[in-house]
Formats: sequence, C-alpha cells, structure tokens
Amino acid sequence: MELKNLFRVSAIVAAMALTGCGGDIEVTPTVNDNSVNNSNNTSNNGGETPPPVAENPCTTRTVGSTEVQGQFQAPHCVYGTDFASKSLEIESDISFAKLENGGAHVFKGALLIGKDCNTATSCTISETGPTLEIKPGAVMAFTSGESVVRIARGAKINAVGTAADPIRFTSAAEFEAFDLAGIGPQFADWGGIMVNGFGITNECTDAERNANLCNADSEGVTSYYGGNNNADSSGQIKYAHIWYAGSGPRDGGPGDDLNSLTLNAVGSGSSFEFLHIHQGFDDGIEFFGGAASIKNIVVTDTQDDAVDVDAGWQGKGQFILVKHGTIETKRDVTYADDDGNPVLLPAGTVGFMGNNGFETDGEKASGADYSQAPASTLNFANVTVITTDGNSIRDDDESQGMKFDDAIRGMYYNALIVKAEASNGTECLEFKDGDAAANAEADTLNYDSSVLACAANFKNGSDPLPAGEGKEDWFVNGGVNQILNGAQDVLAADGFSTNSSSTAITVDANNLSGLNDAFFTTVDYIGAVSDTDTSSEWYQWAKKAIEASNAD
Repeated sequence: MELKNLFRVSAIVAAMALTGCGGDIEVTPTVNDNSVNNSNNTSNNGGETPPPVAENPCTTRTVGSTEVQGQFQAPHCVYGTDFASKSLEIESDISFAKLENGGAHVFKGALLIGKDCNTATSCTISETGPTLEIKPGAVMAFTSGESVVRIARGAKINAVGTAADPIRFTSAAEFEAFDLAGIGPQFADWGGIMVNGFGITNECTDAERNANLCNADSEGVTSYYGGNNNADSSGQIKYAHIWYAGSGPRDGGPGDDLNSLTLNAVGSGSSFEFLHIHQGFDDGIEFFGGAASIKNIVVTDTQDDAVDVDAGWQGKGQFILVKHGTIETKRDVTYADDDGNPVLLPAGTVGFMGNNGFETDGEKASGADYSQAPASTLNFANVTVITTDGNSIRDDDESQGMKFDDAIRGMYYNALIVKAEASNGTECLEFKDGDAAANAEADTLNYDSSVLACAANFKNGSDPLPAGEGKEDWFVNGGVNQILNGAQDVLAADGFSTNSSSTAITVDANNLSGLNDAFFTTVDYIGAVSDTDTSSEWYQWAKKAIEASNAD
C-alpha cells in the first residue's frame, strides 16, 4: 500500500477521549451503576419487598487467579483494562452474547485474542489457540483509536450473526452514555479488526518460511503474521457491521494505519461473508498475502480504499458493492497537502469519502528469495464501484474505481464501474506502475464481461501501455467488455443495483460456470447486485447498507 499524506484527527472539545490514541483510555459513563448487589441485607423502612437486583449478564474471565467480570451499567456491559487491554492478552475461549434492550459490550482497551509471537524469539505459537465467539445480535463497542480486536496466529474468531440479527462492531460514541463530546460517532473512533494467519506473504523470504521464521509486522499496531499454509483457518465473520473504525497514521508514519478489517496472511479455511463496512478511516478490507476469500460485501464511505490487495494475496471475491459518498465532519479534520502544509477542515464541513474502490498491489518484495510467494492474483466477480467526483477528506486523493500497482495480475468478471461526473479531474482506472501495465498488455491482468460507465475512464488516459497498446483497446478486449464514456442508465432507481432494462449495457454477463470453481455462484447479470430479485437475501442486505450509509 502506498504511503499516504500525514493525517490526524483532532477533537473540538478537549474532553473528547473517544477518538484519542491512548489504548487504555478510562471512560466514565453517564448512566447509573446497576451492577449486581450481593448483599444479604433485605431490611427496608416500609416493610415493602425491595425490588429485585438485576442479574449481571456481562462476560466473565479469569486473569491470573482473579475472576474479572464486566460491570453492568444497564443496558450495557463495560469492560475495564483489567479485563482486556493492549498489554493483556486473552488466552482461553471467550464468548459475548446479545444484551437486552439494545445494550452493548463496551471496551475501554484492546481485545487481544491469543498470544502474539515472534518466532525469532523464544516464544512458540499454539496452533490450537483460543476462540473469540460473538453471538447473533451482539454489539461490540470501543472507546479508543487504539482499541482493536486482534486475532493472533493460531487463534480464531467465530462471529456469526444472522440477516435479521447481525453482529455490530462500532464506536462507543453511538451510545449517549459514552458520547462524552456529544457529537456522535465518526471515522477513526476505534481501531478495527485485525486477523493474523499462517498464510504465505511475500513480506517473508522462502528461507524464513522454511525455518519457521516468517514474522511479518502488521500495520497500525505491531503484531506478527505469516507462515506457509494458505489453507489455514482463522475462523469466520458473517452477517456483521463494522462501522467507524480505523485510525492512524500510527508510530510508523504515513501509511501505517489501521483498517476496518485487516486480513494478514489469513488462509482460505476462513470465511468472511455478508459484511457492511462503513466510514472507516483507512481501508475497508485489506489483504496482506494469504488466500482468504470474501463474499456479499458492502463498503460505504471509507476514507481510503474499499478493498486493498497486497503482498501476494491469492484469494477470491464475489458480490462486492462499493459506494463512495459524502459526510459532514463532526470534528475539525487536519491533513497535510502535497507540500506538507497543514490544511484544516472545520467541523461541519461537507467532504468526500473514498479513494479507490479497489487498490491492488502485487508484491512487497520479489526475486529468487521470494519464489514461494508470487505476486497477488485477483479473482473477483460481480463487482460494482460507484465513485464520486471529489477528493477524500483523509488525504485529498481523488475517488477512483480501481488502481493497479506492483505487478498485480488477475481477472475481474462482471464488473461495473460508475462515475457520473468528472469535471474535477477524477478518473475511474489508474495504472500506478509499469509492471502492472505490462501484465495488462500480456493479458495476465484483464476484465471479462465488464462495463466501464465513467465520465472519465483512465488516469493519464492518452498514455499507452508499455508496448504501445491503447488502454481503451486493452479494456474492450475485442468486444468482451464495454466502455460507455458516461454513467447513462446502468444503475436502477435504487441507486446501487444494475438496471436490467438498461439500453446502454450490451455485453452479456459471464455466468461463471466455466471457472469450474464451487466458490463462485452462477449469475446472469453484470455488477454486484441485480434489480431483478429484490426479495433475495443479498439484495436486502445491500439495500439496508446503502440506506443506512445515506442516512448517516
């Protein structure tokens, strides 16, 4: 991932602690303490029976030899840094259930599952580490920019909601009791989810992998990932919302950020389906190697890239809807311009959200020492990216559909990329380096049954590919794909599904049966969502996600 301009978010109100960088911020809720009272004193002044004492539904765990339980502050459970923090790992199975009356599990620190280990030191990794289980309907809320959910190598996450009762990972500022500044939630309120696996990444040499010394450093908050098993499982997340996450840049400087969901060398045995990622500070989902796949994903109003691929990822994806939009900032936002000068966007500024729908990077390193970890190879089907014509609040970069970099290769099937306006100099596709462009010309990077419906198609569009092929000729690929030079009527009235009655789209969808891959669902339409089956679970998931993001 390319380095970004230095960016920081500062609160207008000095008391605003929810988005600070301290991992163990103490938050004093404004609700009454309704925790369990174990007193045997049942006397009363009027002879009346005292009201029943509320049972504490909060999760309990043992730290050392001490039992620690969340404090019940009805309807919420609040967990202090004696329960979980950036310096306190959880090394046994733990579970969080849905709370009644809209209650949330609120964490003042990080939630670190499993023991992090750099195998170059004296530690060893347990391949049967603990599991974080989150039940349908549970809400997990966080109070700090460094409060992350981190799943270590060998540990697992099992967060499976339902379409009717999804799991929610979010900012504690969604809840009045924890919204100390009184402004509500916004991007960068908490750190996000980081899953570390044993998969293959070209951040390690072959020799390091063979000696069990592959220990790639994670971005944002240091932990370790990587190995030699692209079939490894780190668990599953399904039917879940991940909102207001990401923060940075961290100690490593620009580009060292936290994403809403980071999949570090996570293997294909894992599953990530039916997710709605909204208003993250950095990327929606970022892959660093491994072979994890994603399906039925909606990403709205992320500051940076919706899906970012890097370091030799070999996974798959289908039904991915990306929509860039605008928000009104709730805090002052400061970023550095191209000359390093600070630029202030006051609270109340309406600004654009989103850089690339897909940023795709092939490799962190290459050569003979990395032969076991080839460049990332894309296999995406049924994708829709809806861009804007503005530059994002985060770093003043333009909204684009897709960017190709660092020798990336692979295929997009049934993709629909949309840009209705381009008067501000934004385009849909960008080749960042010559290696990616050469792969395009060699047909190891291409599209099939796809439509470019953009008012401006290619960044530096007049420049041909390295051997002289025009970018338009490359994309059209002899008529397999189509360039419309405008959005026209490709989207249905709902604003996100493909218009099945469009007179502009003339290429046929690839039904994907020829891929001979059970991962891919056969289809008869281009784009992420079709307007022909509005009762389907996927259509309804996407509809609710778009409606929620538009209202936020």
